[in-house]
Amino acid sequence: MIGLQAILATGITGSLLGKSLSPSHRRDDLPGSEPIIDIHQHIHYHGRTDEQMISHQQTMGITKSILLPAGRDVNSASTHFGVSNGLQVKAGGNKDCYEFAKKHPEAFTFGACEVPDLPDAVQEIEKYLKLGAVIIGELKFGVDCDSAGMQKIYQLAQHYEVPVLMHWQYKMYNYHFERFYKMLEKYPRVNFIGHAQTWWANIDKNETDQSVLYPKGAVTMGGLTDRYLSDYPNLYGDLSAGSGLSGLTRDEDFTRDFFKRHQDKLVYGSDCADAVGQGKACDGAGIIAAVKRLSPTKEIERKLLYKNAKKIIRI
Repeated sequence: MIGLQAILATGITGSLLGKSLSPSHRRDDLPGSEPIIDIHQHIHYHGRTDEQMISHQQTMGITKSILLPAGRDVNSASTHFGVSNGLQVKAGGNKDCYEFAKKHPEAFTFGACEVPDLPDAVQEIEKYLKLGAVIIGELKFGVDCDSAGMQKIYQLAQHYEVPVLMHWQYKMYNYHFERFYKMLEKYPRVNFIGHAQTWWANIDKNETDQSVLYPKGAVTMGGLTDRYLSDYPNLYGDLSAGSGLSGLTRDEDFTRDFFKRHQDKLVYGSDCADAVGQGKACDGAGIIAAVKRLSPTKEIERKLLYKNAKKIIRI
């Protein structure tokens, strides 16, 4: 097999990596191969190069990746006056994700995003939905989860039949997780995907201090996230990032049961910024390992790493 660095040196990555050497082409054609969909990745993540991101995904064994864009750079309360621009990680925007995915269509696809309280936010998101975006997100802004701007986005998702991926972080992004059930009930045809610190902290019924974003120790069944997943058929969980990995590994007995109970509601994402794709620095690889180790059955593992994403996202 031709090495990635040798290919990059030739300057012909656009034609080769988008076709015969894409992860999906190489791995799905192998006998007994097991495809993995990564619903949560970013381009230019903390300055990572495109070549590093491609190599990272290949090393993890990802066969299809969804690139989630940032909204436009603006100086407003919803972006914490610029702090949250680039999703606070220097992530590329709609145009970057669209153009990259179109160059590498077998291995990558893309989402659509915008700062929700901009007057033309819906029009900007719709532009990319019409170009083929398969998801809206990552919605990571300092706004109420039930604000007028967010509800316009939910309505757009309903019209285009795409899911919405939301970053939940107490007093920082998507405020008032405790009343999000009202949106789940108001928009039952929209599949929402929850992610990030507040989402994972609230798997635990005993989570009382919402300011603790990475709680440790034993988990008691019945936390708000746990109940939302049980009670609302249109809510799913994104396993990605350090928050996901921490949530899955803090109480592995709980996680085995959590996987069993919510086996149809959890989807794999990496949201991983490293340039390697393996080892302790790579959350994405750690999450894959945790899914394989803690899934009660092989069928549940395959649901979490592949089948559930295929079910709710047009990939």
